Amino acid sequence: MKNYLKFSIISLVLASSIGCKDDDNDIFQELSNPVDLKAHSVTPNFLKATSEFSEVNIYPLLSSEDVLTESPAFVYGSMADGAGLIKNKDNTYTLINNIEADYAIARITLDETFKPINGEHILNASATANTAQCSGSLITPEEHGFGPLYLSGGEWGGASKGVFVTNPLKDANVASFAQMLPAMGQWSTENAVAIGQNAFPGKTVVFIGDDHSNNEVPSGQLGMYVGNKGDLYGGQLFALRVIDDSIDFEVDMEEGESYPIDFVALQETQMDLLDTEAKTKGAMGFSRLEDIDWRRGSAANNREIYFNVTGRKKPGLEGKGTTYGRVYKLTLNENDPTGAGTITCVLDGDKANGLAKSFHSPDNIVVTENFAYIQEDPNGYFDAADKMHYARLYQYNLNTGELKTVLECDQDAAQAQGYGTTNSIWEITGMIDVSDVVGVDETFLVITQNHGWEGGFTDPEANASPSTGQGSILYIINGLER
Repeated sequence: MKNYLKFSIISLVLASSIGCKDDDNDIFQELSNPVDLKAHSVTPNFLKATSEFSEVNIYPLLSSEDVLTESPAFVYGSMADGAGLIKNKDNTYTLINNIEADYAIARITLDETFKPINGEHILNASATANTAQCSGSLITPEEHGFGPLYLSGGEWGGASKGVFVTNPLKDANVASFAQMLPAMGQWSTENAVAIGQNAFPGKTVVFIGDDHSNNEVPSGQLGMYVGNKGDLYGGQLFALRVIDDSIDFEVDMEEGESYPIDFVALQETQMDLLDTEAKTKGAMGFSRLEDIDWRRGSAANNREIYFNVTGRKKPGLEGKGTTYGRVYKLTLNENDPTGAGTITCVLDGDKANGLAKSFHSPDNIVVTENFAYIQEDPNGYFDAADKMHYARLYQYNLNTGELKTVLECDQDAAQAQGYGTTNSIWEITGMIDVSDVVGVDETFLVITQNHGWEGGFTDPEANASPSTGQGSILYIINGLER
């Protein structure tokens, strides 16, 4: 009987490989895909799913205390953040990963089963002038018509504020040399994200998040770069403007209401001059504009842009900027990215009885065709019952407006096992949808910055001095809807 079953399976695979139906090919690809999603880290899982998501699988893939077989000296460093994943021709995988507090970018190789085996740095702190590399995003031939390239935001620390561009295949021997994109301007750059090529054929459109932390006036602006397809250097820079006379500050916009927008052209690129010009021309300011993403699917979907504003609790910002955080949606003009569109606050963490009443500083965001996954970096405002929790991951249904909590960092269990303390709140960050890359549906990578887990976790190749030396954990999450 066993031999008969074995023969039947082999026959199915052979028949699928030469059959003419798409379903057969799908079956063959599933059977032949060597990717095996499972835990490879020695670090335990400290992400606790809610009961509604109890069927979701969560696997620690790589942590700061792991030793990789092909590069035992490599350290998965301090405050890992933005990431992008590429499948190589030999069926291995390349993960490009910002290491925020090491001011560097790491390149990690995973074998054909999706096990991390090698790590190195392709951009170090010497190249970035000790500027933190926060969120990041890939430009790929499949989505953008050129690449691959990796964009990362220079936010805090050193002098290189702005947008970095890095070739994922770059020789690690020249990790001390960086390339920036001057035409995209200097900001406290959280991220730079190129939207899909179908949104505006013949154009490359990049959105830039400004994590400006002014304590008196919300000053985080949404930048937009527009160039010809594939051109990251010779295009024009713009900033978002809300063109409604009743809106002076971001909190004047109410949850669920849409307001007219356009984009004003900017000539300056130096940080202070750019900020002044944007404000003079009426650009909308937000209280720390964080991560950005665009909706997958149709060309119309691709013109939907979502971004998080993490908020800031300061007396001078009351009545002006969000305190606990918001999620906004832009609907861009069908024919011209700079033309008339709309902005909608879809989730408002300041509404005491609202849908997002538990929001505590939303930071990173990833958007699929039907959902947005919102990640928290709590800023320490534990001053209301709904805010009394560790960092959470939320699922927002783009079609129905339903908001659910997927999971929360289990820092109580972590402290009990010696991984930091509950006094230093972790961050959930760097989430990306890798389903199409690995050939396994509903598969994501997500990262935790494990503040308080001290271990001197900085790779010497990063050349970072000083560094926080705090640990990071990279997870696989499988079973989340897209």
